[in-house]
Amino acid sequence: METQPGTPVSTIFEKIGAWFRESIVIKLIAIGFLTLILLIPQFWIESIIHERQYRAHEVVSEITSKWSGDQTLAGPVLVIPFTNREKIDKGKDGIEIREWTQDAYFLPETLTADGTVKPQILHRGIYDAAVYESTIDIKTTFQRPNFKKLNIDEKDVHWNEARLVLCISDLRGISDNPSFKMGNQALSSEPSNQIGFGIRPPANPSSTSGYVDGQYYADATSTSSVITKTGIIAALPWTKAEDFTGDIAAQLSLKGSTSLNFIPTGKTTDVKLKGPWASPSFNGEFLPINRTVNNDGFMAEWKVLHYNRPFAQEWTGTEQELSGSAFGTELLIPVDQYQKSMRTAKYGVLIILLTFVSLFLVEIVKKIRIHAFQYLLVGVALVIYYTLLLSLSEHIHYNIAYLAASTATVLLVSLYSVSFLKNSALVIFFSAVLVFVYGFIFVIIQLEDYSLLLGSIGLFIVLALIMYFSRNIKWYKQDEPTAVEA
Repeated sequence: METQPGTPVSTIFEKIGAWFRESIVIKLIAIGFLTLILLIPQFWIESIIHERQYRAHEVVSEITSKWSGDQTLAGPVLVIPFTNREKIDKGKDGIEIREWTQDAYFLPETLTADGTVKPQILHRGIYDAAVYESTIDIKTTFQRPNFKKLNIDEKDVHWNEARLVLCISDLRGISDNPSFKMGNQALSSEPSNQIGFGIRPPANPSSTSGYVDGQYYADATSTSSVITKTGIIAALPWTKAEDFTGDIAAQLSLKGSTSLNFIPTGKTTDVKLKGPWASPSFNGEFLPINRTVNNDGFMAEWKVLHYNRPFAQEWTGTEQELSGSAFGTELLIPVDQYQKSMRTAKYGVLIILLTFVSLFLVEIVKKIRIHAFQYLLVGVALVIYYTLLLSLSEHIHYNIAYLAASTATVLLVSLYSVSFLKNSALVIFFSAVLVFVYGFIFVIIQLEDYSLLLGSIGLFIVLALIMYFSRNIKWYKQDEPTAVEA
């Protein structure tokens, strides 16, 4: 019988096709390629989380900007002008004396501030912003200025132009006329945007500027890099040195957003804050010496000495920046769904790999054929899981959203696996693998301090299990040895 033309060629293609279908190496390459392809939408998911996180910060910033910004207080500071003189030698023309007026600044010996914060939550869509109204009682004690220490002649001092300055980072927050008293005498006051010295408000941890999960976002409304020179000026009724009185009191009704901070301008600064807010954060350069936080609210007390701050007790005309020592409290709204979603998304490749490895081992051990397209659909379901988690977590608690998204994904993939696993025991095993993976990731997300340790131990155990279950797989087909006849 003659061989028909073309038969050998057909046989070669059939062998090559069979090799592609049966080759474990080709299967592994295909699975690896699918994993790389799924990294593209995984990257898009992380970009969406960044975008939603930035959008949340942007909306909160817009809400708070219309109310009043973060507030930082410094002072009161005593300002007394004086005449400064400079001799200029003009040679043959003699000596010219140039005169001009400068300001001398004196910080108080003691400063005590007692504040009560009344928080509110403003809503816009799904976003919330914490704002507050506060009443702050400030008491200061000044010593009579020692002008000799600043090389100033007493006769050059303009006591009739002496004034008090209280620096406030956002004057829009003043909700009632401030009260200044020297002893029992009321003082008149007025706002100013050039108070002669500046403060740099501390960086707000919840500001929309800075690095968020490794990506930088800029925010034009952030004030942490801007020197503020706004405040209130109160004229003092002095005409001579004998009129000096060192006891000054001030009372403010101040609105603000998110945080309230103080600059320790006293040689000894004592600040007390309290309010009905159960989740405050104590920020800045100094932590409270006493604090109480419970479901009814918080109370915190700070004590700062002039040894702890980076600026002097008195200075003259040159510009001075009172910064680097602010402290206070921030009213936190626990909004960590974006951070947790991002941390969860970083384990996306691990989940896909473990799922694909599980299917691959089942395919090899049980001789079940699973098509590359079925791997792809399972992988897509695992990627879409993150958008489901993100969208749910914006409306409900993150833990509940995680449970709902994980349950939906496990059910979807498990029901789909029935079509190719064809065995209820294998479907249950595969579902248990998914439940374990999502449960393991959830535990890692909750344990921030021990996440690396737990994750490393967990991955080591998973690798050990894969080695154990794959130990009897014959990766190469070998011919059985032929028995030798005697």
